[in-house]
Amino acid sequence: MSSVLYWQWGVVLVSSALLYFVSPRVISKESFFKGASKHLEKPGYLMLTFSLVISWIFAKSVTNVSNLGMQFGFVGGVAYATYYLSFLVAGIVIYKIRTRTHVGSLHEFLEKKFGRGAVIAFTIVVAIRLLNEIWSNTEVIGSYFGKTGSPQYIASIVVFTGLTLAYTLKGGFRTSLLTDLIQMGLFSVLLFIVLSLIIPTRGGSLVPFVNTGSWTMAGGVDLILVALIQIFSYPFHDPILTDRGFLTDPRTTLRSYISATVISSIIILLFSFVGIYGAFLGLKGQAAVEVSKSFGVFTLVVMNFIMVTSASSCIDSTFSSVSKLIAVDLGRRGKITISKGRWTMVLTAIAGTIPLIFSPSILSATTISGTLVLGLAPVFILWKIPAPKISFHLALWTGVAAAAILVFGLLPRSLYIGNGSFANLLGANAYATIIIFILYFVPFLFKRKEGIISVAKSESMAGVK
Repeated sequence: MSSVLYWQWGVVLVSSALLYFVSPRVISKESFFKGASKHLEKPGYLMLTFSLVISWIFAKSVTNVSNLGMQFGFVGGVAYATYYLSFLVAGIVIYKIRTRTHVGSLHEFLEKKFGRGAVIAFTIVVAIRLLNEIWSNTEVIGSYFGKTGSPQYIASIVVFTGLTLAYTLKGGFRTSLLTDLIQMGLFSVLLFIVLSLIIPTRGGSLVPFVNTGSWTMAGGVDLILVALIQIFSYPFHDPILTDRGFLTDPRTTLRSYISATVISSIIILLFSFVGIYGAFLGLKGQAAVEVSKSFGVFTLVVMNFIMVTSASSCIDSTFSSVSKLIAVDLGRRGKITISKGRWTMVLTAIAGTIPLIFSPSILSATTISGTLVLGLAPVFILWKIPAPKISFHLALWTGVAAAAILVFGLLPRSLYIGNGSFANLLGANAYATIIIFILYFVPFLFKRKEGIISVAKSESMAGVK
């Protein structure tokens, strides 16, 4: 084993041991499922803000934005940062829903408005997202240890997932929130180290990095437009983001979501500089890895530490969210137990790891998750409209159909928008969104028309009498 691999294994083991040591073992349901302290105090503004940021800046995000920076320059960074406006959208919508309806989760909101069928359908897309969080992040960790499918690759994934599971089992959501504070602090220091190596190579100025790329459709603007469409639906299928919207009072929650929007967007833009620097050097391949190698072993280990920190934060949040989903959101009142939550975590870890071991190619289907949930946009953005149950299903399954069309390459070339790398994705999202809103409104309009006619008939009959 090379010295680099020894260092990388050391990073995984030491960081996991630290997090296990600081993680509390909770016995309260309020702590395990809702993140309350042992004195049942709710998370504060700073804890919630930092938890939101680090749990959504995961290893896959760092990898993606670095690669986009290498491919499209600063435009690629802006495109990926646009997705982080999801915090703002989700924060405002959740604030409005909570203050007007007083529900305790999005599942409760959907059940009250659209019935149990909507909850089941929503849970299916949520489950896909949660499993995707596990394998997409552990895949990044594995890539630092060996080629896809190699013994080193699989071993690192199994060990990393198992260690993350171990400390999350102790305290559930409370553990996730507390370790997020540590991971956020460590992540910030490591990001500073990386930037302190990269930025001085261009005279210590950010200008050379910001001036890269082309503001054209082919230059990455098409992805910016895709993101602007998807931010109105994308955040609502991710419990890691939305569960944190119900942990403390609405006003504090909204402040945290707004702050998280700003902080995470800045961090993502800064990480795009890694890929931009790689483009300056003419590097090819995975930007974060290749740029780290160009600086030597120390920087490669630092980057590995960044990936481990961000991935473990995302995955422990995933375990916490899925345990709450099964034990609380879908469970029966009076039957909620911490034991059920812990067993759910174990099964989720297994289910999220198996695809990487036996069929890595399944990951290609996860890239269209944003299209898959386009139908959630009218459901949550227009939450006040008294739409009938059928509206939810027409909207949701139209988004699923659009995703299927993309996966199987069935979108006609005439429906592409622009000539960039994401022309087909933009076309599918734009047209599908228009159709979704129409289908969501039509049953509501018919229902309203029938109501008006019914009232008119009643008044007419009253007049006859």
